[in-house]
Amino acid sequence: MKTLNDFNFENKKALIRVDFNVPLNEKFEVTDATRIVSAKPTIIKILEDGGSCVLMSHLGRPKGVQDEFSLRHIVGKVEDVLGVEVKFVDACVGEKAEEAVANLEPGQILLLENLRFHSEETAGDKAFAEQLSKLGDIYVNDAFGTAHRAHASTTIVAQFFEGKKCFGSLLAQEIESIKKVMETGEKPVLAILGGAKVSSKITIIENILDKVDHLIIGGGMAFTFVKAQGGKIGNSICEDDKMGLALEILKHAEEKNVKVYIPVDTVAADDFSNDANTQIVDITAIPDGWEGVDAGPKSVEIFNDAVMKSKTILWNGPLGVFEMENFAKSTIALGNAIAAATKNGAFSLVGGGDSVAAVKQFGFEDKVSYVSTGGGAMLESLEGKTLPGIAAILE
Repeated sequence: MKTLNDFNFENKKALIRVDFNVPLNEKFEVTDATRIVSAKPTIIKILEDGGSCVLMSHLGRPKGVQDEFSLRHIVGKVEDVLGVEVKFVDACVGEKAEEAVANLEPGQILLLENLRFHSEETAGDKAFAEQLSKLGDIYVNDAFGTAHRAHASTTIVAQFFEGKKCFGSLLAQEIESIKKVMETGEKPVLAILGGAKVSSKITIIENILDKVDHLIIGGGMAFTFVKAQGGKIGNSICEDDKMGLALEILKHAEEKNVKVYIPVDTVAADDFSNDANTQIVDITAIPDGWEGVDAGPKSVEIFNDAVMKSKTILWNGPLGVFEMENFAKSTIALGNAIAAATKNGAFSLVGGGDSVAAVKQFGFEDKVSYVSTGGGAMLESLEGKTLPGIAAILE
């Protein structure tokens, strides 16, 4: 696996695929700079070597050229984060872009315009990728969030850099973190899967049953398992057509000696609202008209015990409707337990949109081993798929 450390970038122009698809407010100000911060180690390493950086990214889903999606809006924030001046060119291919790159001196940074202003980017167009390849001497992919897409800038462009392509620091870290959970992690290995639907996690569960010792199933998807085993779940969310599959998963887990934990009690609410009336009930006996919105205190205790016994922990998905303050208790308790286990030497990986949001919201970011930057890309990795953006560098 070639990384930045395999190259000296002195007097070289690095063409770096970053993921600067950051949220902007109505004043076009960046509201969360995490993705920019994540790319900083790669950019600084290249500059310190005496190289220059040509940054390419997408922003949003524009239809053609739309100024609201121009990367010029984020130049100031990128400069703030990196502490270095950032030049901008309102093109990403062609004469204008090539001229801006030609004028780039060692130690300088150039940000190209939004790749997705060209439909050829998402189409994985080879001629477009070849145009991009003229903008650098070495290709660096540091965009894990888009590594599962075979786009021109994430995958196809690598064909034009034989022997001169590598992973950036962020992407290398992502690969290593997932490898720790799936292959090299110290046992016992625990996976915590939450979220609303079993259907979105089926392939992950099937793929990780051979890798884990413990599996916690929480969030809305737990009710499909409870109902499948004959429990009464009131008005709780449930995928009736996946109940057979839930039973199959439990059977396979038993065959593979994987201990599965499903909540035993739940916070039930009479309305899907933070101000609803609530009661704590056995998860198999939720009254009609009530729905489970958070794991109950007994479940929290059982889950905490499983976390503290584990040496490698994957957390994907919250245990309750954490966006509502009154139903965030079990997710916060889980975060505290994972933080404590990490402090005691366990390796913890958090990934997937909602769990990452929860970790940020409740201040656990610096208390776990690694927070993944790519939702879809991480999920596909856990499903056992080879991501095209990663495969392109390894070829």
